[in-house]
Amino acid sequence: MTPFSQTRFDLTGRAALVTGAGGGIGQAAAVSLAAAGAVVGIHFRSNDAGAQATLAAIEAAGGRGVLLQGDLTREDDANRVVDQFVQQIGRLDVLFNNAGDPLTRSSLEQCPTDLWMHAFQVNVHSAFLITRRAIPHLKASGRGSIINNLSLSVQTGGSGGAGPYAAAKGALQVFTRTLSRELAPLVRANCIMPGVVETRHHELFSTPEKMEDYRRQTPLARNSTSDEIAQSVLFLASDASSFMTGGVIDLNGGRFLR
Repeated sequence: MTPFSQTRFDLTGRAALVTGAGGGIGQAAAVSLAAAGAVVGIHFRSNDAGAQATLAAIEAAGGRGVLLQGDLTREDDANRVVDQFVQQIGRLDVLFNNAGDPLTRSSLEQCPTDLWMHAFQVNVHSAFLITRRAIPHLKASGRGSIINNLSLSVQTGGSGGAGPYAAAKGALQVFTRTLSRELAPLVRANCIMPGVVETRHHELFSTPEKMEDYRRQTPLARNSTSDEIAQSVLFLASDASSFMTGGVIDLNGGRFLR
């Protein structure tokens, strides 16, 4: 008998588009999907060097990737990214909406309207635009999968002025549930909800003391890595999760155990 991991996680013949694939979770997911056999669309907005590094890692392992640049808050760009990928590859089976931005921090009381609106533009509206364009291709796949990247802040409400970001990610979760209802049974839609991941995000927004505090709060006694999070993306992209839709994989090391 062929081992389960070799059958259900085999993405040979499928095409996966990863947004924000120039670093962190997006980069790790793109490399993991390619290693499982998928042709991967490597989307980036401005991080050309990061996207090139992702492509190089994929090609070094014998995989195939396609670079796709665009500002996904713009409808024309979002449409073009999907169209170019499908024109080059001929299909689209998996969409991982990873692109987003924690933005400048602000309490809700002091939050400028422009900051609030921008949080939803880059974290929700962009996912809506590219998903809408991708849906016909995902339906045609027969095994379409949408994966949206949430945040631990959905459960905490956002700390240290991350309220606008948390609210936007909460909206993205409801968006996922709506997709799961509207697109079933042809397309599945699920979320990952990472806890604290050792990425550039936390280099920018968390002090070393704060990162140590996160580790102390986590039963597994450490923060996660992008490669660990990528494995859950691979699971949701694959047939191993074929009966899962509308769900969330919580990846926080047990921080909310009661």
